[in-house]
Order: sequence, then C-alpha cells, then structure tokens
Amino acid sequence: WKKNMELDSKKKGNLTEMQCMAAFMAHNCGINIPFGDNSKYDFIADVDGQLLKIQVKTASLKDENAIKFSCRSTHVNCTGVKNVRYNENEIDYFATYWDNECYLIPVQECSVEKTLRFAPTKNGQTKGITFAKDYLLNIQLAKIKEEVAKNW
Repeated sequence: WKKNMELDSKKKGNLTEMQCMAAFMAHNCGINIPFGDNSKYDFIADVDGQLLKIQVKTASLKDENAIKFSCRSTHVNCTGVKNVRYNENEIDYFATYWDNECYLIPVQECSVEKTLRFAPTKNGQTKGITFAKDYLLNIQLAKIKEEVAKNW
C-alpha cells in the first residue's frame, strides 16, 4: 500500500490482528481463527496446550508517553450504537500492537479503556499506572507458561 495512504478503521483493525497473530506465532504459539464474525474473540492462541481467547484492539497515542485502547465492543443497529464491555467469560486477554511490540493484558485488568505508559507521569503519580513494559508479549507468555507448568 502507498506509504501516505490512510487506512480506514476496519483495515487498521485487521492489520493490528495480523501483527498480533504474527507475534504469537514468533513465540511458537499456535493460532486458531474462529469461522464467521460472531465470536467475541479475534483468535485463540495455543500456549503450551492452554487455549486463550484473545480480543485484539488497535491502540492510539494518548500522549507522548502512553497509548490507549477501548475495552468495549461497539455494535451499530437500527436502535443506534451499543457499547458493551468484555468479560472473563467471553475473552481471556486483550492484545494490541504498537511500535513493533505486541502487548497482552488480562481482561480482568481492563475497564472501559486501558492505558499503557512508556514513561512515568509528569506529576509523578504511580497508583493505578500500568507500564507497557510489564505487558510485553514475551513477559506475559512466560507467566502463562509458568502457570501451565504448575498445573501439570
């Protein structure tokens, strides 16, 4: 595609999904894609035999030191726009891709929107701050694999 061409939101979402799936595959995880467009998750990742439902969200720049993404599903029908939060019964993790890195965030740690920070806040606030480095895919996969090994 042309370098200066702007992608619409659907194409951006598809690109983010592909980048996240490729990142999982680069970590030796199997990928399963649901048939149709009716699942709450975008793909299932096979992490050492544990199947995880992954919902991919495209992130945007919140400020120079942080990205954010929505933790809701948006549907448009004849009654209008409906925003619904995901829950633990529907998905296990959110994934996003930013600056050549994939991030994996447990659904329990997300509300309406999730912010991942690359640097501390300007006012020094630390409570409730989520640092992106803690959610890098390789770090999260190591935690998951450790948990899988414990349960065997």
